[in-house]
Amino acid sequence: MCRSGGIGATLRRIRGAASIVLTTVAALALTGCGFHGLYSAPLPGGADLGSHPYRILVDFANVLDLVPQSAVKVNDVTVGKVESVSLVDWHAQVLLALNGDVQLPANAYGQIRQTSLLGEKFVSLSYPPQNEIADSVSLRDAPHAGYAYPHVGINRTGATPEVEEVLGALSLLLNGGGLEQIKTITHELNLALTGRTDQIRSLLSQSKTLTTSLNTQKARILTAIDNLDTLSRTLNNQKQILAKALDTLPQAVRILADEKDQFVTLLKSLDHLSTVAVQVINGSTDNFVSTLKNLDPVMTELTKAGDALPRSLELLATFPFPKTAVNGVKGDFTNLYITADLNLSDLLNNLLKPVPPGIDPATHANSAPSVPLRLSGLGG
Repeated sequence: MCRSGGIGATLRRIRGAASIVLTTVAALALTGCGFHGLYSAPLPGGADLGSHPYRILVDFANVLDLVPQSAVKVNDVTVGKVESVSLVDWHAQVLLALNGDVQLPANAYGQIRQTSLLGEKFVSLSYPPQNEIADSVSLRDAPHAGYAYPHVGINRTGATPEVEEVLGALSLLLNGGGLEQIKTITHELNLALTGRTDQIRSLLSQSKTLTTSLNTQKARILTAIDNLDTLSRTLNNQKQILAKALDTLPQAVRILADEKDQFVTLLKSLDHLSTVAVQVINGSTDNFVSTLKNLDPVMTELTKAGDALPRSLELLATFPFPKTAVNGVKGDFTNLYITADLNLSDLLNNLLKPVPPGIDPATHANSAPSVPLRLSGLGG
């Protein structure tokens, strides 16, 4: 009795649960309340979106096998989920729902990763790298002109390498790829270096010297490059002039070709002139040397004269008045007194008296009696 009653109660509970499930499915089918398969059903143990979640759009060049309801993580902590994956302009666009407490800058980065080697895919959001300054505006409040939600562009997203890609690259390397080429390279290097240790060591030493010299001269090299750049710009600015010069160059060459006979004659005449000039110079060498030797005493005496010659030339311009004659000028007149001894016998004696032997004529002339001359009463 008791066993039969227990079995009956169990069957009634099963039928009640089945009826509830069927009623729910029928209601969903009849009302069309957004059931789109298992991807639209929330997963047990999923991300806690909180009471005020927000959504963002992230573009990926390739989403691999990422599916809706996949996790979204920040620093490996689940903070949201993937709501949908769509194709937009030949790239994938993923709609993410995030917990309202998640704070990320507007220039955040996104990457598709997987939990393990063969694990499920998830979207990882992160701050920008150290060489890029984080935006002061949060991702939640970022402007999204042209998009329904804040947007992370394809230039700030990526994906980790797939196992298939790694195995394919490894297969390419092992099957007649890089390893075979590395083997050939190492074999040829061994053949080239065997028995040439000293030469290789010398080559490395010279290479070190060369690089050191180049490093020492890098300032000059940079200056030369800058000057070459300046020259290039100058030539570029003068390219029309250069083009005209190149255009006229053939005509100039033709003129030179037409006048070649005259040029040859000119060169032959110059050769004959040089021969004659050499003969003239060789023939007049002795006379020229003799002239220079005769000129030497004259130059020596002029040198001895020193500054006496300029002073004498200065007095010559004022002869017969001395330089001090200007001191006698008083207003618009001057007085001149000249005393002259015009005794005829004294004049003849001074002019005709012979110079005693052993006496220098210049000294005798200086020691001769002076001719007194006196004029008075002149005024002007």
